[in-house]
Amino acid sequence: MKMNAIFTLGWLVCGAALTLSAAAQTDNGVPHLREQGAATQLIVDGKPFLALAGELTNNAATSLPMMEPIWPKLVDENLNTALVGVSWAQFEPEEGTFNYIQIDGVIAKARENHMHLVILWVASWKNGTSSFAPYWVKKDYTRFPRIQIGDGSTVSISGPVELLSTFGDATRDADAAAFGPLMRHIREVDGTQHTVLMMQVENEVGVLRDSRDRSPAANRAFAGPVPAELMKYLEANKDTLIPEFRAVWAANGYRSSGTWEEVFGPGKPADVKIPIQTTSPPMSADEHEVSWRELHWPSDEIFMAWNYARYVEKVVQAGKAGYDIPMYVNGWLQQPNHAWPGTYPSGGPMPQVHDIWRAGAPDVDILAPDLYLPYFDEVCQRFSRNGNPLFIPETGTDAANVIMAVGKYNAIGFSPFGVDGGRPIPPDLAATYEMLNELAPIILAHQGNDTMTAVRMVQGDQPRQVRLGNYTLTFAYTGSIRGLPPQAKGGVVASPPRQPGAQPGETMPPLEAAAVVISTGPDEYYFGGGGMRVDFAPNTPGPSNVGLGVVQQGRFVDGKWELTRWIEGDDDAQGEILVLHPAMIDRVQLYRFP
Repeated sequence: MKMNAIFTLGWLVCGAALTLSAAAQTDNGVPHLREQGAATQLIVDGKPFLALAGELTNNAATSLPMMEPIWPKLVDENLNTALVGVSWAQFEPEEGTFNYIQIDGVIAKARENHMHLVILWVASWKNGTSSFAPYWVKKDYTRFPRIQIGDGSTVSISGPVELLSTFGDATRDADAAAFGPLMRHIREVDGTQHTVLMMQVENEVGVLRDSRDRSPAANRAFAGPVPAELMKYLEANKDTLIPEFRAVWAANGYRSSGTWEEVFGPGKPADVKIPIQTTSPPMSADEHEVSWRELHWPSDEIFMAWNYARYVEKVVQAGKAGYDIPMYVNGWLQQPNHAWPGTYPSGGPMPQVHDIWRAGAPDVDILAPDLYLPYFDEVCQRFSRNGNPLFIPETGTDAANVIMAVGKYNAIGFSPFGVDGGRPIPPDLAATYEMLNELAPIILAHQGNDTMTAVRMVQGDQPRQVRLGNYTLTFAYTGSIRGLPPQAKGGVVASPPRQPGAQPGETMPPLEAAAVVISTGPDEYYFGGGGMRVDFAPNTPGPSNVGLGVVQQGRFVDGKWELTRWIEGDDDAQGEILVLHPAMIDRVQLYRFP
């Protein structure tokens, strides 16, 4: 007890010092979003920032001593940003009493380690449940009502479940009443230093085990008219709505009023049970492959999306009144084995209901995917529509994915989950983070323009052509991004060795190669990444042959190019073939001749 008292007093002093060290008002460098061409960028201290991040496990930051050995690991893994959760239960253990010890301690240690933070406000919902709400909320079922599900669940549950309802105004107001003071405090302690870049509001919201809330309050609302506010938004944006959502509205005659089912189609039939997974069966094999891209029982999911959005909007408004920095909502994705609403959280910010979230929560800046699916590029495309900035707060540790997210889809950040626990950053991703951090000034200067892209390949792929700048680039696979550099001699690229972990005769998944490519001048390119060879052909009038005039490997230090190796002779096939190696940066100047 005595040790705990000393520890608590120490962090209270730390919190006071943080408060006194920062001015009450923020300066013009406060984090915000800004458009650049077709991209939206995170601006920090007046400059664009690329978040090469990692998210900590759920309860990592609930104990500051437990965090001590984590910080050096994050630094060693080349992260520049950590995603750290703040629990409503720990922040407000008694109603109206706020504990700033943890947030002050985390901010102080992040600064000490020259790292930025994205704070996750884990409050009313986490992973579609409500386990992070305070004890005084959990025990008061009357004031803070739960959702109810029907009797169509294979888990033999009907009636109330331990999941806070969006139809509890007192719950929403209590959540907002805690989030507002948290944001005011972050402004007081960090409003001029900008350690905290963004806020995640709630986590993976939505109804599980049923397609919608079936409590009496929810049933009354569902049987009533679609709010005029939503219909007005849809009418005003009719021509630019997400295609799969617009198709649902069109199928019902673009009705401008009516009940949810009249406007958006039928909800889940009473005799259909919600399984744990939508494997095959209950779906056919064909349905299993395509149905995760579709709306099922659309009125149910649209109804819940509207109600979650309205709830979250009130919380976000309270937070931005305290400190107006970018805020996002993340989603547990619809996927082949979780294709029906209720097998994934129904009402979350899925791409098919982005328009509902934009109408209901206009102060939410980003709708973000927790992206663990193999369909990485398709999900990035769906989450980048209609100007939604791409931020990936949870994902795996695939180095090729971060290259694609940043180089092709203009992501403002990429963050594997669990980097402090069982999913540490592997060496290939750490090396890729280091490379991208060096390239960041050039990447950020070219995001949103037609001067940058990224390419990924696996062994067996046919050569791929990309038109960029004054040349068409042809990429061919040579080896894996995981550190299997090919051996090139006289323009002949050797086959890559057997994949790590594979036994003789064993088939392993194909290893990926990936690179970002940036056209920085009429005849100049920078490449980051590898596992491919590149050939060039001109797009403009003039001589038809292309030579490699200058090939350099190097790095950027404080934004300036530093040569580490000059490439000529056998290493570039006498100026004819460019071979890219994993986690390396290459600068290339071309010339043309008859």
